[in-house]
Amino acid sequence: MLLAIDTSTSQVGLALYDGTQVLGEMIWSTRQHHTTELAPALSGLLNRSAVSVDMLSALAVAIGPGSFTSLRVGLSLVKGLALARRLPIMGIPTLDIIAAAQPVSKHPLVALLQAGRMRIAFSVYQCQKKEWQVEGGVRSGTVDELLGEIESPTLVAGELSAEDRKKFSKKKNVLLASPVHCVRRPSVLAELAWARWQNDDVDDAAALAPIYLHVAGTPIS
Repeated sequence: MLLAIDTSTSQVGLALYDGTQVLGEMIWSTRQHHTTELAPALSGLLNRSAVSVDMLSALAVAIGPGSFTSLRVGLSLVKGLALARRLPIMGIPTLDIIAAAQPVSKHPLVALLQAGRMRIAFSVYQCQKKEWQVEGGVRSGTVDELLGEIESPTLVAGELSAEDRKKFSKKKNVLLASPVHCVRRPSVLAELAWARWQNDDVDDAAALAPIYLHVAGTPIS
């Protein structure tokens, strides 16, 4: 049984996955109450799914980008469980979770989330062997700056305000995902981590750290 936790932003997610089915999943928005809400939510999910902590065999956590404080809450809980119970842990980039939920396409994909102070964090993906593969690192900028880089048909998915969605919807060449397909699903995180676990691709719990942002890049085309 694999437990997946995503506290990258104000959207929090938990999932239980056994490689065959999702036994339980929770997604909610919080107003910076990650510390007080996460543990009770996890306890509730375990109880409703008839799963005990002793039944967990692996752990997955979203490692950012995102809010430093909220990321720390999820990472601390998962790393604590991994070290105390000697469980394998897989850290998955948060933007990979968004990308993995999108239908494959010949066009590039921009996965994004809110980074605070009117900025977004984003990565660009290309479809290779029927899977989204990231190109370059995580970047930071404003919605207007990103819009200025989009020069050819490009899929866009992720956390967007109503105002940002209006901006993207008016931009030529932007193929905007619906709000439903922009929600980060912790079950997707779980599936990505499960695949890594089956390939013995696990992380060192003590050394696992969040992904930080940088500003750089070339126009998206």
